[in-house]
Amino acid sequence: MTCAHYVSASLANRTELLTYQIDADKRTIRTKAVGYVTLQEVIDHFRTLEQDPQCPERADVFLDLSEAESLPEAPQISTVIRELKRIRPKVRFEACAILASRNALFGMMRMFEALAEEFFRVTCTFRTATEAEAWLVSQQSLDGHKPSDGS
Repeated sequence: MTCAHYVSASLANRTELLTYQIDADKRTIRTKAVGYVTLQEVIDHFRTLEQDPQCPERADVFLDLSEAESLPEAPQISTVIRELKRIRPKVRFEACAILASRNALFGMMRMFEALAEEFFRVTCTFRTATEAEAWLVSQQSLDGHKPSDGS
C-alpha cells in the first residue's frame, strides 16, 4: 500500500491536507481531503499519482471530501477534468465513490460527475461513508474484479 501526503508549504502548520493510499490487491485508490485544499494541491496529487509505481493501470476511487472545507468553482472542476484526461494513459478509473456531506460540496461533486463521466466507468456522490463504501463494493462486484487472493 502506498501513502502520499501533500501539505502546501505556506500552510504547513495548519491541517490542510490531501492524501491517498493505494490498495494494489483491490485496485483501489483512496483519496482524502482535509481542511482547505487548493487547486494546485489537487494538480500535484494527480502528478504524484501518475508517477507512483504502485498505481494500477485500472483503479476504483474512493474520494473522501467529508472533512474538506474548500469548495471548488466550475473553472477549477474543469481544470481537474483536464488533469484526468492528461493522466488517462497511465491510469484508467473505473468506479468512483465520492463522499461529500456538505450541501454545496455535494452539489459541486454532482456537477463533477456529469463533466467527468468519460473518465470513469461510473461515479456516484454520497452523503455518508457507509453508503459510499457499500456502493463501491457493489460496483467492484459488478465489474468482476476482486482482490488477487480470490476473496
